[in-house]
Amino acid sequence: MDSLTMRQTQVQVRVNSFVRSVYNWMAIGLALTGFVAYSVANMPEVKQVIFGSGIVFFGLIIAQLALVFIISSRIYKMQAATATSLFLLYSALNGATLSSIFLAYASSTITSTFFVCSATFVACSIYGYTTRRDLTSMGGFLTMGLIGIVIASLVNMFFQSSAVSTVVSYIGVLVFVGLTAYDTQAIKNMALAQPADIDAGAVRKGAIIGALKLYLDFINLFLMLLRIFGGSRDN
Repeated sequence: MDSLTMRQTQVQVRVNSFVRSVYNWMAIGLALTGFVAYSVANMPEVKQVIFGSGIVFFGLIIAQLALVFIISSRIYKMQAATATSLFLLYSALNGATLSSIFLAYASSTITSTFFVCSATFVACSIYGYTTRRDLTSMGGFLTMGLIGIVIASLVNMFFQSSAVSTVVSYIGVLVFVGLTAYDTQAIKNMALAQPADIDAGAVRKGAIIGALKLYLDFINLFLMLLRIFGGSRDN
């Protein structure tokens, strides 16, 4: 094996290891979210504390937004263990608020939507990882779409229009499908750009920020699909 081939092999091993770490942490975050959501939904006392008071519920939402901002903007200034803990804390808090889906939708709908979302996410990730097309140009367009979804959703909180909600959900699926492919390619490029002598802490922090991006893509895609499939809660 010549030196060039050896270097290429070493780079590929490093990239595969990093990407695998990203998906492992994303899976851990999703598993924690699902566990907390299911647990809270089956604990009436905790459920009452969270959803019986608007202050507690919106306090949790604000805390989640703050954690996303802190992780995204300051991750490289904190210890790897701190970044990991904040990501897991965010996943747990998100699970507490997402427990509401067990109150609003049928269990069969949640399960089927999860599998549809998982299959869609995997397909988009594979595309983002393997395509030779540069998806960078999609970033601005997808960000504009995301901002539009947020604004439309906030406005529709006052109008409560089912038609607007449906349109936003379909557009949201398209946006988060695109973001999944875009973020996957960005994570691959991040791995390729890492120097060979990078320390383990920096690698962990890079994996956490990548996991957070894919985690958010998955959760939001799941929620958009859940709104589309609908279904009443089991009695």
